[in-house]
This record gives sequence, structure tokens and C-alpha cells, in this order.
Amino acid sequence: MRLPCEVWVASRLLPSAGLRGPGRAARAVLALGKPPGGGGVWLQVSTARHRPGAKYQLRENIEQLFTKFVEEGKATVRLKEPAVDICLSKANVSHLKTFLSAMKLADRGTSEESLPLSTLAPPKASEVEKPKTKMTITSRKDYPFTQSFPYTLEQLQASYCKLPRIDMHILCLKRLRKLDLSHNLIKKLPVTIGDLVSLQELSLQGNLLESFGAALCNSTLRKSLQSLDLSQNKIKALPAQFCQLRELIHLKLDDNDLIRLPFKIGQLSQLRFLSVARNKLPFLPNSFGKLSLESLDLFGNPFEQPSPLAPDIQLKIPLTLWEHSARATINYRLPYSCHVLPSHLCHDLDMSKSCHCGRACLSSFIQTTVTMNLHSVAHTVVLVDNMGSTEAPLLRYFCSLTCYSQFLDRHLQSIR
Repeated sequence: MRLPCEVWVASRLLPSAGLRGPGRAARAVLALGKPPGGGGVWLQVSTARHRPGAKYQLRENIEQLFTKFVEEGKATVRLKEPAVDICLSKANVSHLKTFLSAMKLADRGTSEESLPLSTLAPPKASEVEKPKTKMTITSRKDYPFTQSFPYTLEQLQASYCKLPRIDMHILCLKRLRKLDLSHNLIKKLPVTIGDLVSLQELSLQGNLLESFGAALCNSTLRKSLQSLDLSQNKIKALPAQFCQLRELIHLKLDDNDLIRLPFKIGQLSQLRFLSVARNKLPFLPNSFGKLSLESLDLFGNPFEQPSPLAPDIQLKIPLTLWEHSARATINYRLPYSCHVLPSHLCHDLDMSKSCHCGRACLSSFIQTTVTMNLHSVAHTVVLVDNMGSTEAPLLRYFCSLTCYSQFLDRHLQSIR
């Protein structure tokens, strides 16, 4: 019987001699078996530094088993001779319980035929080496197309491998925290990438992506993803659901074909670093002013000249019953979901706009653009153009003629 775990062997004689042991656990494989010459059941502890392993006789040699934390995969075996404590940790709980039960039987002298014994041979190097948590692949010839990745991986870089899609083997790495698939040929992201529950950093720079699916925004990435790099792709727009990725801190969207940002981007309250250089943005969304950034780069976008005096009027007077009820739902913060309302109505409510007065509007509004100083939302701002400007046009909505008139009065007074 064999048990992979981490082991620390502590001598109880060292403290009396004024000495201290190493005090550090090592990856090991424990085995119960008989030595070639016979002589009862022995315990073999093999580590990467000593694969043949240290052997301890078990019959009437266990002074005590400490199993208070066995449900956490921990236990301590105290031997009489030599006077050592074998401290076990990070073991499979059920396997550990079975192994300890077998050790008890061996200590009592139970018949060897009834014990789950194994050969006391050195384990494979891969069994006692520290689990691999990081892997870097930077060429196609090194990519393991026919093999699985180590399930213990926490960081994986597979760049310049000409991958046309994300490998299913990658989607099985549940411990993965950092995934770098930059500079490949990926055109579409699978929905199952949202099953990587530990993923915090995702880099897809330099691929052929044309979209970032709404389903990904509603996956477990909402709670884990902190850094996302989608630069150097072919993305024209991000879904409204993108703003569900509330834990994002770093977001890079440089060198795409973006014609607009998610209109509720202001909901990304944790966002601190935003780069959207060299896209096709004509203006910024209304909620952009709610961001609180440390660094912002909007260089190289063809921003339009703000035109607060030339509004786009889409008011419907009188308001429709749907507009009245939808505004009331948003303004009074009434709960709604697809279980209560048809999905298309929920989508319309999700896409509601905010007037400068704080009230909502949906399909009946006045729209215009105003000048925004980017230093109002970011501590460090990269110049917007070669002229040294740090201003950009901001889209603004008004729910009524009254609100637009009040804005117009303030604007005209400010430019006198």
C-alpha cells in the first residue's frame, strides 16, 4: 500500500541535545510492505532526495497515532524505536485513513496476508518531486498536443504556438490562476473557459478574436478574473454583460477595432488600469465618468468634436406606457429577472440609460456629447493625440426637455 503526501520526520532526541531538526515537510511516498529478506511489516518513507527511502519496523513499535486533524489530510505517527515522529500532511483523506488503519494492524502483529502490502521499491521520480505549478511554452514544437498538462498547474504560458483554438486539456486545469495564450491564431473563445474557477489573469493578446462572449461575462470569471488582456485582436464591440466582470483591475484593449465601450463600464468599480489605445472610438460612454483609475491610455482614437449644442433628439411625447413602466422599474429599483419578465424586456431594462439628473430613460431621450477632462477619472493619463490633449468627448443622455434645458443654461453660462 502506498500513500503520496508531504512528510516531516522529527527526532524526539534532538531537543534534549540542544539541537533542532530541519522542520520542513517534503513531498514523499509512504509504503507498507515486507523487505526482501522478510522480517515483518515495515514502513518506507521515500523522498526526492532519498528515493530508496528510510525504513521503520512497525510490529509493536507504534507508540501513538495522532489523528485529530485526519479530516484535513494530516496525522502524526510516533514510533518507539527510533524515537521519531513522522508528521504527514496534504494526504488524500480516505487514503490516509486506510493507511493508518493498516499501520495499526501491522503494529498489533496481524497476519501479513490480510494486510494491503506493496513492494518496498523506490518510487518513480515523478511521484516524489514537487508538483509542477508553472509551465512556459513558446513554440509549436514544444506544445504537448498528445499529452495532458499536469493537473497541479497554476500558471501556464503557451505563446507563439499557432493554436487555432483553446485546447480542451487546458480547460481541465481547475487550479489555473494565470493563463497566457498570447500570439496564437485563436478566433473564438469556448464558453467552458468560464469553468476555470481560479482564473485571475487571462492574456489573449495578438490573436484573431472578433468577440468576447456574453456567456463568459456571466460565468465564474465574474468572481475571479482580475486582469484581462485582449489587445491586438479584431474586436469591434464588447457585450453589455462585460461589466459583470466586477473584479477586473487591469484591462487592456489596445489595437482592436472597437467602435464603442460597454455603456455601463462605470460599474467596474475595481478597475484601476485601462488601456484602449489605437481603436476607433468616436466618444466615451456616459458612465465612464464613474471610473476611478490610476492609469488611462486612450491614445490614437478618432474622437469626434463634442457638440453639446447639436443634440440628437429621440424624445417620444407623450411617453409610451412601456417607457413609463420601464423608467419606474429602474428609478424605484424594483427587482426583475427572466423568471418574472420576458427575456427581451429584461434586456431592454439592462440597457437603460442614466440622465444627468439620476433618473433612467430607455428609448425616449435626448443625446449629446460634452467635453470631459480625463484627469477627473485617472491619476495618470496618456495624451489622447499628438497635440497634447487630455480631453475626450463624453456621451450624455437627458430624460426630458427640462433636463436638457437646464444643462444648456449651465453650459452657455460657463463659456461666456
